Amino acid sequence: EAAGASILHLHAREDSGERAFSTERFQELTEAVRDATDDVVIQHSTGGTAAPDALRAEPLRTDPAPDMASLDMGPLNRYQHLTSENTRALVDALHEEMQARGIKPELEVFNGGHLNESLRIWDDLDEPPYVNLVFGGGTTTIPNPRNLLNMVENVPDGAEFNVLAFGPHQLPLTTMGILLGGHVRVGLEDNLYYRKGQQAESNAQLVERTVRIAEELGRPVASTAEAREILDL
Repeated sequence: EAAGASILHLHAREDSGERAFSTERFQELTEAVRDATDDVVIQHSTGGTAAPDALRAEPLRTDPAPDMASLDMGPLNRYQHLTSENTRALVDALHEEMQARGIKPELEVFNGGHLNESLRIWDDLDEPPYVNLVFGGGTTTIPNPRNLLNMVENVPDGAEFNVLAFGPHQLPLTTMGILLGGHVRVGLEDNLYYRKGQQAESNAQLVERTVRIAEELGRPVASTAEAREILDL
């Protein structure tokens, strides 16, 4: 938050370091984050490769509920033995629980087909819908500038869009996202390197660079209060 981030996308972990999906773990994590920050927007992850379907709604059930949560819009395959089916039934069930608990979904659009899938629930989304465009390997969109332009052009009017890109594509595509009027996500979940051959020191280091770029390009980064207003949280 001090580095300039307004939204924190959170994953919980077991003591062993493995991902945790229990409400209890997310509760502990969220309380620790809220104690350490002012009014940052809390976003819980409900997805990712190899996420067990039976536990996908657990991160939504903390008290209070998170401000936002990720909602994968279709099948995802990035690794040799890890995949997530993200059936329509599961997506709809997670969306319904988010609606019931007043949680704004971040629609995880890993490719063009997922943008099509998001249109199924578009009319049920509170304004403005928030779409996360993901670029990289596996079943994500091929990471090049033309594909980013095409995806942005296909996002329905009235939505806010975010750009996420993996590895070496993070810096160029998020910079392009800033130029196109979108929002961006950076951090160690998506990219371990600050530049080729140099590992990033922290999430904050990557955020600070993005803030500098945004300011140089004439798009100052939103405060948490401004982010809440933009997203109508």
